Amino acid sequence: MFGDWMLLAPQLILFVGLTLVPLIVAIPMLFTDQLSFQDTGIEWAGFSNFARVFTDPNTQAEYLPSLQRTLLFVTTNYLMVYVFGLTLALLIYEIGFHGWFFTIVYLPMMVSGLAVGYMATMLFAKSTGTVNLMLGEWFGAKNLIDIQDPTGTSIILPIMIGWRYAGFNVAIFLAGLLAIPTETIEAAIVDGASYWQRLWRIYFPQMLPSFIIATIFCLIGSFGVFDELIPLGALSSNREARMLSVLFFSYAFYSGRLALGITLTLQTFLPLVVIAFLLQRLQRRLQY
Repeated sequence: MFGDWMLLAPQLILFVGLTLVPLIVAIPMLFTDQLSFQDTGIEWAGFSNFARVFTDPNTQAEYLPSLQRTLLFVTTNYLMVYVFGLTLALLIYEIGFHGWFFTIVYLPMMVSGLAVGYMATMLFAKSTGTVNLMLGEWFGAKNLIDIQDPTGTSIILPIMIGWRYAGFNVAIFLAGLLAIPTETIEAAIVDGASYWQRLWRIYFPQMLPSFIIATIFCLIGSFGVFDELIPLGALSSNREARMLSVLFFSYAFYSGRLALGITLTLQTFLPLVVIAFLLQRLQRRLQY
């Protein structure tokens, strides 16, 4: 018993110290007008912070566009989960690539989000990006990709993050593939089912728990993306990279609206927790 607690202690201490304690400390701030951590003239504000997103035009003018950009990113990032993760998992499962291939796919997970953002900037900066220089030099392209452009950010950012988390999603989908009884696949082959028929009628129905797990991680991770956005100019010139996580950070540390930022964070992420909980319940029912 003592050994079990010793094994759990490091992660438990970090979870309590970095998650539960800040949450408990932040709860009283929700009902105040606190502007910053150094603010000494704090007054009780009741539930006014919770109503600001519905009644204050200035808050709506900042929050709603950020919410729209975040939802668009969630959609495209979710697509990348399958473009990278599921495709590579099927390649490993069907072709039987060795461990070295999975290691290469998983390596980008070791790269920090900040580094991924700088890599995207180095590759797709309009005048100095490596990809743009190659396109202009080799193909004479005139319409170059600009990572600071709204279209460039909305397309390139999900691709870079999908590449970074490809190994993580491969592990999820590969676990689902390996859980499929080989007898059902062999029976389908004997019955003359094509590969696409096996995918849609054998593989995917039995992989639903893996799809739900990938959905939960993608949903929460997409709303929490932050490090990758900073090198793209989210705090300065690139409005397209100013998603909800950047907006909340700006409220707390730049705009002097700490209590409002914490309240908007809670209002945004509580529905995500509920959705994730319901999806987890569904995943367990499908699995068992």
